[in-house]
Amino acid sequence: MKKVLYVVLAAIFILAVGVTIGWLIRRNVMEQTVSSQNILTALRDRGFLVTQTSIFNESVTISNEDSNFWSRILWGQVIKAYGVVEVNTGVDLAQTQDGDIVISGSKITVSIPKARIFNSRLVGDVSVENKQGILKKIFEKDDGYNQAMAELIKQAEKTASTDEVMKAATENAKKEIERLVGYMAKDKQIEVVFK
Repeated sequence: MKKVLYVVLAAIFILAVGVTIGWLIRRNVMEQTVSSQNILTALRDRGFLVTQTSIFNESVTISNEDSNFWSRILWGQVIKAYGVVEVNTGVDLAQTQDGDIVISGSKITVSIPKARIFNSRLVGDVSVENKQGILKKIFEKDDGYNQAMAELIKQAEKTASTDEVMKAATENAKKEIERLVGYMAKDKQIEVVFK
């Protein structure tokens, strides 16, 4: 019975020593593998990093009318539209290049592109009011929806391109990159700069 107990204790001791040695080796290897190429690959794998989502309640009026009275009555068109548009802004990390990550001692400098609009989309229904001239109603079955949708998105993107929104997207991107690189390179100072 004592032999079995000694064998079990020896097996537990050997297992504990093996796990401890394996953990130390793995930790040492992990610390040595932080390189600019590893960071570059991790950033590129993220693709486009959306850092600011803005929702705009937009309204537009599109007038396709001529100054001629008869032209307005026969072929004129006025479209009024209302809708909610979502605009996503961020940075394209897929554009990060080899020289954009510099490791010097305990500091990592990451250069990333400036923030830009990624995509825009309508959220929910679009209310379109379309007033058309007599002949336009008969010969052109244009409800004005596509034109109104394009104009709503264009106006929302113009609003999202203001300095205030771009600055917020840029600051959020900086924080997110610092956090992402910080996971890979613990105990290092991370500085994010924009190209």
